[in-house]
Amino acid sequence: MENKVTRIGVLTSGGDSPGMNAAIRAVVRTGLYHGLDVFGIYRGYSGMVEDEIQPMDSRSVANIIQRGGTILKTARSKEFTTPEGRKIAYENLRKRGINGLVIIGGDGSFRGAQIFSNEFDIPCIGIPGTIDKDMAGTDFTIGFDTAVNTAVRAIDKIRDTADAHDRLFVVEVMGRDAGYIALHSGIATGAENILIPETKTDFKEILAGLSEKEKRRKLVNLIVVAEGDEIGGGNEVGRLIKEKMPHADVRVCILGHIQRGGSPTCLDRLIASRMGYHAVECLMNGKYNVMVGIVNNRMHYLPLDSAVKAKEKFNKDWLRIVKILAS
Repeated sequence: MENKVTRIGVLTSGGDSPGMNAAIRAVVRTGLYHGLDVFGIYRGYSGMVEDEIQPMDSRSVANIIQRGGTILKTARSKEFTTPEGRKIAYENLRKRGINGLVIIGGDGSFRGAQIFSNEFDIPCIGIPGTIDKDMAGTDFTIGFDTAVNTAVRAIDKIRDTADAHDRLFVVEVMGRDAGYIALHSGIATGAENILIPETKTDFKEILAGLSEKEKRRKLVNLIVVAEGDEIGGGNEVGRLIKEKMPHADVRVCILGHIQRGGSPTCLDRLIASRMGYHAVECLMNGKYNVMVGIVNNRMHYLPLDSAVKAKEKFNKDWLRIVKILAS
């Protein structure tokens, strides 16, 4: 890694998240400003193996900052998980003289970048792009704010119809391993219960609370469930409640992939632009193999090998807030 970075590649990997395009734009234009050649790698590591690599100029990223998804597309690559696949990917980079990479994605994407960099001595910079906000070393991940606001708008609409019919709604949001979308959207919409993977769910306590509220004639109840909750997601929670409270009017709504799409919020555009700019600055200044994050509104750089091992620590005070405010 002693050679100066002169040509960089940028890719998006793993699940898409709103704001990825803003990050791509920032990487491309910052690289061009510094006189670097910039290449877009399509479909993540799969495109690196299959040689889907194209040069990018300023016009390549015009009019994309407001768009969701990713213009570079994303995919998962079984080939890249093998030494043979990574060797092919390296040869495709080498023939173009690409000697630096910016990877926009989650911990799985960073794990691949770390292995690749160790094998072929190519500096890599990670930008956290995931709606789950499940990465240590940054207060924000690109896409989380948009996903939460999408969930909040949907749950607000659900509450309207719940109120009209005196119904109990179970709303499932995304979060297979992390419950931040459920936690933030649930608090913001006044949910009575929030079920997340980070904590053990006391179903008897939930039933007791619903029964107590029923006695007080509080017939409108909202339960927000992360898909990875130990009970088994929204449908299973709804089934169990109906089984134990057959007289209750229970409905289940799965928000699904609507949370991944849509125009990114101002916050997601800002942090994506800021992280993309600083990712290129890292390559220019010899700060290699780090994830670019933001902590307390300051740029924070966490080594990639630490980023893939660490998870955002869950603050249990949030659940106390839920219990008090929903009483």
